[in-house]
Parts: sequence; structure tokens; C-alpha cells
Amino acid sequence: MKYSKQREIILETLQKNAMHPTADMVYSILHVQYPNISLATVYRNLNQLTQTGVIRKLDGLDGSARFDHNTHKHHHFICAKCHRVYDVPYEVVPELATQAAAQTGLAVESCDIIFRGCCPDCLVKN
Repeated sequence: MKYSKQREIILETLQKNAMHPTADMVYSILHVQYPNISLATVYRNLNQLTQTGVIRKLDGLDGSARFDHNTHKHHHFICAKCHRVYDVPYEVVPELATQAAAQTGLAVESCDIIFRGCCPDCLVKN
């Protein structure tokens, strides 16, 4: 992939905002400092970064695609109140894919687990 200043600032924005933003969120953040950047540019670059494995695209979390700069194995937690997305260490449920394959005979290639509940901030507010 060729170097692109726009792609670089989009990736930096993802790294600085570990909230797993949507493309619209990334655009809103960038548009303040870079008013000439277009939403189409953000979408195109997020898709290119996803296709090359630099970032992960997360579908099915809350109905909209979110993007994650952390490409290491991990799971996610979604707060039912504020809808923030948190990383959950892979080690919380170690070897789940291996165990599932062993017990079912399925050829498991990957495993994405989504925990749902209430985050500490929302627990304090309620």
C-alpha cells in the first residue's frame, strides 16, 4: 500500500481513540482539524487499512461497523448504557476455539466474543 497522508492521520486517529469508532465518528474527529477531508475519503481509507490487515473492522457490535487499531487476539465488551466498546483480553476465555473444534469436529478459524453489560462509569452513575 502506497503512503498517504490521509491514511496516516486516519490511523493515528484510531490509535488515539480506542473507543472503536465508526467511520462517521472518525470523520467527525478529523473534520475539526482537517475541514477538507471528505467522508468518502475516510470510508475508503478505513476499508483499505482493513483489507491490508492494519486495522480490524468489527461488524455486529451495535448495528454499525466499528474500527479497531488493535489487531491482536482479543474480545469486546459493549456497555448497554453508554454503548462504549472495551477490549477484553483474549486470555479471559483461553483456547475456546480449540475446545469448540475438538468437541464439534468443526474447523474453527477464528472466534469473536462480545460481552454485554454495564461499564464501571455507568454503574457509578446509576
